[in-house]
Amino acid sequence: MAVSSSSPLVYVVVPTYNERDNIVELIRRLSALGVPRLNVLVVDDGSPDGTGQVVEEIGASDTSVHVLHRAVKDGLGRAYVAGMMAALEAGADVVIQMDADLSHPTEVIPTMLERLRTADVVVGSRYVEGGSVAADWPWHRRLLSWGANVYVEAILRLGIKDSTAGFKAWRADALRTIHLPSIHSNGYAFQVEMGYRASLSGLRTVETPIRFVERADGTSKMSLKVQLESAVMPWHLRARRRELVAVAPAGATGTAPTA
Repeated sequence: MAVSSSSPLVYVVVPTYNERDNIVELIRRLSALGVPRLNVLVVDDGSPDGTGQVVEEIGASDTSVHVLHRAVKDGLGRAYVAGMMAALEAGADVVIQMDADLSHPTEVIPTMLERLRTADVVVGSRYVEGGSVAADWPWHRRLLSWGANVYVEAILRLGIKDSTAGFKAWRADALRTIHLPSIHSNGYAFQVEMGYRASLSGLRTVETPIRFVERADGTSKMSLKVQLESAVMPWHLRARRRELVAVAPAGATGTAPTA
């Protein structure tokens, strides 16, 4: 693939709900990377703890930090779609999605950008060689995560070891190809639907190892409703395969951006 001569415009999209303390540290870590033209877009669902206001204050003196306020808390998937579409409208060449809880290692981002030279999507993976999960992650969460990936692969055959991962880098053309406005799922099933649409569209997905750690502060948003949706979604997606292929036709996505 040809490579553009200038650095890509990178947007890191981070959904938040009551992540006031974590988001300040995450923004600091992202800024410390020194990645050219890197912007942070926080999508805040009206956090009672004032997360959105804190980000606004940071953005008042740092033009690379932005906040998108949403009045309704209607799930992770909806927040990501809103943030990704806003990033594309702002002219992003690359969109990175990650959690606000400091469980995803920011230091891997330069590697992810480098790998986007020859890929459409890069997954920060816990389950490829070199990847790992911190020892303090509860055993039941480990079992749920591992089992979910085995379950998804058995149904959808994505060829991805960490299909439920929430740390990914996307080329802008790849996001346009999978047609964000028609994404149906919410919660953590959103990650699986995005991966399935990418697969159906013929996009090249690669995995790069990360060490996943337990959230630094606050509580997990993994509710029973979210788990049930995640269990049903792979079957729902497989049943809609023909429809999804029509929405997101296969084909090349264009020129890979420079890291």
